[in-house]
Amino acid sequence: MHIKFTGKVALITGASSGIGQATALHFARSGAHLMLTGRNLESLESVKNEISKEGLNCQIEPGDITAPEFRSKLIRSLQEGFGQLDILINIAGIIASGTIENTKLKDFDYMMDINLRTVFHLIQLSLPLLHSSKGNIVNVSSVTGLRSFPGIFSYSVSKAGVDQLTRVAALELADRGIRVNAVNPGVVETNLHKRSGFDQKTYDQFLVHSRTTHPLGRVGQPEEVARLIAFLASEQASWITGLTASIDGGRHLTCAR
Repeated sequence: MHIKFTGKVALITGASSGIGQATALHFARSGAHLMLTGRNLESLESVKNEISKEGLNCQIEPGDITAPEFRSKLIRSLQEGFGQLDILINIAGIIASGTIENTKLKDFDYMMDINLRTVFHLIQLSLPLLHSSKGNIVNVSSVTGLRSFPGIFSYSVSKAGVDQLTRVAALELADRGIRVNAVNPGVVETNLHKRSGFDQKTYDQFLVHSRTTHPLGRVGQPEEVARLIAFLASEQASWITGLTASIDGGRHLTCAR
């Protein structure tokens, strides 16, 4: 099944690396025009240059997605540059270790800000454009939104919030023809954990251990998640809304043992 997004415009957050970068490249190769945002200008420019080889319109807006004024600017720039929005893909996020005992309030607030509050506000800002296009939204959540794991307290709570936001928004926006879905990856080989403080040795050990926690015996790759996002954003999924779709090698099925 080859999904095409010819003539569609997609906004992708967190597009400078990992799942966001893979999703941007996948959508470009499927014919979409793109507005990409992330913090790393150099990485965004690299993604844009790669997409330009496909002959498609790609604009970048580097900045801090946690800043409300930047989010508003992002939507204005998209409207001025493209005049439409068909697909909003919320990928930007962070992860951090911590328990309910040792997580500092400021760190909890920051986790909620980037992983949940940003998703809510971007959806809200995008609604007029999405209503006009009968567009759709795909949020990137996590297996930790569906299942509980100790040691990543605030991250798990934020992703559970993304899942519930997805379901409620799907109900509230259905009568406007706007679909809202989420994907829930397990461990995917990106730089997410390195940005949270893992050194290379710790990260390598984590990946080896993760083979034992995912029933299929391996971690995921960003391109695999990108393909699921593309399906949910496409007309192939036109009767799907409110779904939180596991893509985790079976990890959501496991129990402590």
